[in-house]
Amino acid sequence: QVQLVESGGDLVQPGGSLRLSCAASGSFFGINAMGWYRQVPGKQRELVATITSGGSTNYADSVKGRFTISGDNAKNTVYLQMNSLKPEDTAVYYCYARMRVTILQMTSDYWGQGTQVTVSS
Repeated sequence: QVQLVESGGDLVQPGGSLRLSCAASGSFFGINAMGWYRQVPGKQRELVATITSGGSTNYADSVKGRFTISGDNAKNTVYLQMNSLKPEDTAVYYCYARMRVTILQMTSDYWGQGTQVTVSS
């Protein structure tokens, strides 16, 4: 069983900062990639940022230059540093992980429960 536990969501003012964390636990052989997606009610979930085990990153254009994704391999944890937050960043942020779940390198995708980020004055 694999679990992704997110933390760090909060209510902040425009221009403020937040740091989200997602820790992976359970039975797996390794993590190929982790990332963050966000979703607003009535809209499709969208990619925010991803990072591979090798350190390659990918960002949505809307957050590039403001958000930074990073990981701690020893802790199986991914972070999202969010700076210069805007009201349009308001959403539920979901942690994502693609994990190797067998010694034969079979992979599975997992999602966290989400953490609410609200940017408002």
